[in-house]
Parts: sequence; C-alpha cells; structure tokens
Amino acid sequence: MSTDTAYNELLTHLKRVHYLGSVASLVGWDEQVNLPPDSADQRAEQNAVLAELSHEAATNSRIGTLLTELEQAAINLSTDQQVVVREARKEYDRATKLPADYVREKAIQGSVGYHAWAKARAASDFASYIPVLEKNIKLAKQEAGYLGWGDRSYDYMIDKHDPGMTAAVITKLFSELKTELVPLVRQITSSKVKPRSDKLTGFPVDGQFKFLREVTEKLGFNYRRGRIDVSLHPFCSGNGADIRMTTRFREDEPLGALFGSIHETGHGLYEQGLPLAHHATALGQAAGMGVHESQSRMWENQVGRSRAFWAFFEPRFREEFPAQTSDVTSDELYLAVNKVSPTLIRVEADEITYNLHIILRFEIEQKLFAGTLAVKDLPQAWNQSAEELLGLTPPDDRMGVLQDVHWSDGAFGYFPSYCLGNMIAAQLWYHALELRPDLTADFARGDFSWLLKWLQTNVHAQGKRHDALALTKRITGQELSPQPLLRYLRERYLPLYCA
Repeated sequence: MSTDTAYNELLTHLKRVHYLGSVASLVGWDEQVNLPPDSADQRAEQNAVLAELSHEAATNSRIGTLLTELEQAAINLSTDQQVVVREARKEYDRATKLPADYVREKAIQGSVGYHAWAKARAASDFASYIPVLEKNIKLAKQEAGYLGWGDRSYDYMIDKHDPGMTAAVITKLFSELKTELVPLVRQITSSKVKPRSDKLTGFPVDGQFKFLREVTEKLGFNYRRGRIDVSLHPFCSGNGADIRMTTRFREDEPLGALFGSIHETGHGLYEQGLPLAHHATALGQAAGMGVHESQSRMWENQVGRSRAFWAFFEPRFREEFPAQTSDVTSDELYLAVNKVSPTLIRVEADEITYNLHIILRFEIEQKLFAGTLAVKDLPQAWNQSAEELLGLTPPDDRMGVLQDVHWSDGAFGYFPSYCLGNMIAAQLWYHALELRPDLTADFARGDFSWLLKWLQTNVHAQGKRHDALALTKRITGQELSPQPLLRYLRERYLPLYCA
C-alpha cells in the first residue's frame, strides 16, 4: 500500500472517531442546558453507549496497523502529516490501553458525578459528595496506571489537558507568580479607592442577553456556526462547525454575564479559527487547555476590560440600560469593570485574585494525588487556603470546595490551565502590541479584526503542531514567564487604585 493510500485511510478512521466524539459533546451540552431533571439516569446510559462506540472506533486495530506503516515510511510524509501521525499515535496508545469496561464505568461515573455535584452544591452537603470524589480520584489514578504513569498520576492528568506540562514546571511558574502577586493584591485591596458596583442593579436579563450577543458578535464570533444558552456553570463546547456556549445571569451583576460570555467567546473564536477541514486531526485541534484559556482570557481581560473597548461599547450599554446607568459616571463604570475585591467564587473573581484561586486548587490537587490530603478533609484544607491566599473563609461548602464542576467528572489537572492561560495571554498581548502599537485604537473604533486575524494565523492555524511552551516561545521569542502577566496587572490596576 502506498503512503498516500495508508494516510488517507487513517484519515477516514480519525474522522469517525472525531464525529462520534462531537456527538458525545453535543449530548453533554444538552445535559447541562436542556435535560429534564428526572431524565438523568437515561442520559448516563446514553453517555455510556456513546463512550463505548467512541472507544471501539478509537481502538480499531486497523488504526494501529496504519500508524505503524506510516511511522516506518515517515521519510515520505510531509511535516504536517508527521504531526497527524504523531498525535494519532498518542491518542491510539491512550485508547487501546484503556479497557472497554473502564471506559464505560468512567462515562457513567462522569454523568453520575455531575448530578451528585449539582445536588450537593445546592444543599451545601459535601458529605454526600465524598464517595463520588473518592471514586473519581481512584479512576484517575487507575487511568494513569493503564498508560504507564502510575508513579506520576497527577502529571498524567496535567498532560491530558496541557501536553508537555508537568507539576514541576507549573510549580516553578506559580511560585514566582505567587511571590509577587500576593503583595500586589494586598496593595490594591488596601487602597481607599473602592468600586461602586452596587450601583449596577436591576438589569433585565433580556437586555443583558441582547447586549452580550451584540458584543460577542462584534468580537468576531460566527453565530451561524454557534449559539449561546444558559447553564448552571458557563462553558463552551463543540468545534468550529458547531460551537455551543453558555452563560448565566443575575439582574444585579450584569458585568458577570457579560464577561463570562466574552470569556467563552474567546474559546469559541479559537475553535472557529482552527482549520475546519482538519478538525478530525491534530492540524485542526487546539494545542491544549492552557493555550485555549489564553484566548478566552485575552478577549475577556486585555480586550474587554480596556478603556478602548468601553470607549466603543459604553454608549450602547447606556442606550440599552438608560435608567440603570443614569447615576453611574464613566469613571465609576470603568472602575466597576476593573473591580478588585477578593471573592470566594472563582468564576466571579477579578483578574488579579483569580490567579490565587487557581494556585489554591493546584496545590490541593497535588496533595490529593500525593495522598497527603484525604477527601474527607478537603473542606478544612480548602477553607484554610482561602483564608491564607484571599483573606476569606467560606461560610459553607457551596461557597467553597463545592463551587466548581470540574472534579465531578474527574477533570483533575485542568485548573492550572486557567492561570497558565493568563500567563500566555499576557505574553502574547505584549508581543501583539510590539507589532501593532496602536492596537487599542482599533478597539475604540469597534474594530477587533487585526487581533483576531493575528491570533488565527499565529495560534489557531497551528493546531497541535506545538505544545503550549513551544508555541509561546515560537510566537514571542521568549520562554513562558509570569513576568508579562505581572507587568500587565500592575499597568492596568495600580493607576486605578494606587495613583
């Protein structure tokens, strides 16, 4: 068989795996957006069947045969084809080393875990969640063992979300960030300048939805290939052909829904920027969650919280909410947009203290996987870390250890991606400004096209050719560092709070 014939046959199999996965993703979206509350049991079985089908397709022995043949003929493959084969091998080895019964159990547990978490969170009842979390950690370690990472199970979980990353690399980056970030937070929060976000009350949900839809479309999100709905926990799923975003609303916190939606739009723009013709292969898939988060955080923070952004959108915001904004000055609105006030809830945190939320979770996950922290002791450990890092103690578990959905389906090692994304975003941002010094002037005109095209070319179009560390250095010429993020936070917030 010729190399071209073998490669094309491999693509056929990869497309089948991809499309089955996209169906599972759509069913998962529906579970969090539309599923009737008493239909959860059936959905768990549906998820299990889809997982079995996906696993069967991904472990087809023909894929292994084709990969071996193509690896032996690597000299005849283009550079891009070698990337496809390399990543396909990694996924195939991962799939074939996971027994089918494990895959089924994991899928059922993910669905059961989500509903157990939602119920426990609503009742602030961590005790009912303990068995679920213990089983999820056990399954995660079991998976790492199947893949040969038995003595490095947490590194395995990190690598699943951010290829090439390790706990040691992240610890070094986070330690440097934490050392300079904690005093910066203290400096800002001790300022006499206090945002008046209490003035932003009574914003009808319909108006909020209309405004954020206009904003996200202006940023470049293609609603002919995507939509936005409401869920308990905001998220973005799907690929460039069909992006499903969600948000959540509160009438007295209109900026929360807006920035949450801009954040998810950043994810959606990344997916829509990946080459659609290659979505079934590594050439059309994201480099990792750290890079994914860099896109969402850049649009949310460097862009969405800038004066230039609000110079364009403030008039429209006031037009949509005349009564609610009549007593709010432009300076008060901008300060509210850039509010710094420690909060217990990660998804509602300002962009400075947000990183402390991630450091808290990273340090706890390390202890859970090292066996130095028992699940039953999580609330106490969580509350202690929250007090040390944020100066706040959760009044109950709903506001503390139960606030995030991630652990309910075993997504350990995912949290570091958020802070890594902030670092990558800041490093990319300053490089973009070097190339286009008047970039923010574009925003003041409502033009976000240059930045989007630059990201599409340098980040999105690269697919999985490079991991997060290599991609960052390739674009900026520098190793990933927390210093650009610290520079950005100082330049954005010290003039507002400590001038």
